Amino acid sequence: MSVRLREALRDAAAEVPAYPVHERAVRTARRTRRRTAAAVAAVLVLVALVPVAVRGDGRPGIAPAGAGGPALPDRIGLPGFGALHATDRPRLGPASVVFSGQARGLTGLIDEDGTVGIVGAEADRYRTWTVGFEAPAGEQVLLSPDGRRIAVPGGSSEHPRIDLVDLVDGTVRRLPSPRQGSTLTEPAGWAPDGTALVVRDTTPTNPEGSAYANTLSLVRLDTGRAVRLLETDQLPIFGAPVAFTADGSRLAFQVGDKVLVAGADGHSITSFPLPPESGLAGKGAWLPDGTLALVSRDPDTTRWRLRRVDPATGRDLGVLALPAVDGVTTIRLLGWWPDGSALVVGYRPDPHAPVRFDGPVDMDQRTVYPNVQTVRVLGLTPGAAAPNTLLTAPDQVLAIDVADAVVRAGRVRAADPPAGPGGRFWWAAGAAALVLGGLLARRLLRRGRAPRLTRGPAPRG
Repeated sequence: MSVRLREALRDAAAEVPAYPVHERAVRTARRTRRRTAAAVAAVLVLVALVPVAVRGDGRPGIAPAGAGGPALPDRIGLPGFGALHATDRPRLGPASVVFSGQARGLTGLIDEDGTVGIVGAEADRYRTWTVGFEAPAGEQVLLSPDGRRIAVPGGSSEHPRIDLVDLVDGTVRRLPSPRQGSTLTEPAGWAPDGTALVVRDTTPTNPEGSAYANTLSLVRLDTGRAVRLLETDQLPIFGAPVAFTADGSRLAFQVGDKVLVAGADGHSITSFPLPPESGLAGKGAWLPDGTLALVSRDPDTTRWRLRRVDPATGRDLGVLALPAVDGVTTIRLLGWWPDGSALVVGYRPDPHAPVRFDGPVDMDQRTVYPNVQTVRVLGLTPGAAAPNTLLTAPDQVLAIDVADAVVRAGRVRAADPPAGPGGRFWWAAGAAALVLGGLLARRLLRRGRAPRLTRGPAPRG
């Protein structure tokens, strides 16, 4: 190649504009990394924001066509691992059922943790609340008539109280014991309008703590004012919670082998002894006609019936025309359906428990956890030959309570209890994914900004 040609080619190359190949490649790589990091972060945020109802918090139950409002689920499941608590968001709203026992999800590392399961009034949305010790639903954990609140024992032996957990707004109101010196305060019955609560206190009567007095008080929730109903050295046994009349003017409760009737002002009205193998039927013991229902066992059997008595005298008015419940340790009356059916809890015995519990001393043993395998909610329809099973529960669900609003509605819905982890598990998983995603995105961005060794421009000539 001649000198003149070489110089001409060099001049032509010099006139060609420079193209920043390396710098543009670096910018493109950085932009790609930023977009990747942003996409990863967006995906993780979406994962964290997926409604917990889709992730183990339950799917709506299938209610009968055209029906709405509260209904009894035809079966309940167990709370999943990491289930949402009663005060977590999204709020549960009114509940249909609360239950307790010793099944998976209802105990912690030790049996005494006493977790209560809660089911929504209209759908299979589950929540939990931990009492801290064994507290059977329907006896020591009570669902308010409208299903909005649960009353649970709380505090310590030095400062006992009742916690009122609001399932609608997530607040917890602490109701101190109305009895000076009490070491244990438990709910015993809701007034029909939810404005008052009967509480039971246990108070030592000597310095050694070997003797106790048991007190029943009616506490007005708006003012905190307490009216004493009874103080006795006998422990109220099966038959508590207290049964209120529909208008809340009278209440009945069982102490030992007697039923006492009092006014809401604390004035004692009457008392009468119970027949053998009988007890106050439960919170639904007042019949629509103003008489009282007892549960009674046929002699030498495991068959239980409901019978009526005159609340003024205790006179037996005969067995109700309802089917008997056989093969249970006892039954407890929840209330009455609009068609006149009685809604009861049947306690199926544990295989290792005694077949029967005879005598008044054993009345309080018929519902204790070791003697029960599971519970069922049964409908006793007038004239029917046998009970109708309305709700089933897994084994070791040992106690249950149903909101009065659900009983009055007289409806059962097809339930589909949630399976898999609960909402708190997904919250934790989402938080962990965000942290890991953030660390990954940061690493990608730092790698994109790392300095690179580049060659200088090639010498000409």
